[in-house]
Amino acid sequence: MSKGVKIAIGVVAALILLGVIIIGWGIGQYNNVVSMDEQVKAQWAQVENQLKRRFDLIPNLIETVKGYAKHESELFQNIAESRTKYFQAKTTGEKMRSANQLEGVLSRLLMLQESYPQLKANESFLKLQDSLEGTENRIAVERKRYNETAQALNTYRRTVLGMVVSSFAGISEAPYYAVPEAEKDTPKVKF
Repeated sequence: MSKGVKIAIGVVAALILLGVIIIGWGIGQYNNVVSMDEQVKAQWAQVENQLKRRFDLIPNLIETVKGYAKHESELFQNIAESRTKYFQAKTTGEKMRSANQLEGVLSRLLMLQESYPQLKANESFLKLQDSLEGTENRIAVERKRYNETAQALNTYRRTVLGMVVSSFAGISEAPYYAVPEAEKDTPKVKF
């Protein structure tokens, strides 16, 4: 075999090896972005678990409060509407908006105890309030974890390579679960 043929075979072998390495690396990047997308979805499922827990507690809390605050029908109606909107929401963003809307109404509901001393001392109300507070803490933790996974995916998507790979994989930006407006201000109860 001549020296030229050996060089040509070496160059072809090097190009094949380089192609295999690039394809393997590309598959790894594709798998990475798909994995990040699945992490975002799994973390959102955890947020939804806690939101469902909240929505399951609310009817019990409302029934307890109703006995003391009969004239607060608008508040109860807003809570029911928020709950319905959440369960009818189709996208993560819609669910976030309805959950945030409910947080504002819930803070107003919990503020009612200041106006009704008997309610403040009611054992059922206190137990439900403790359960709701625990759930709110769980939601805050899961919201933080969700936002961390969304940030990892979104950061990757903004890199040059990430734009190409995520576009190829059909993976879009994950929305952040922002602090609702209701939590930015101190809640006020008006009668």
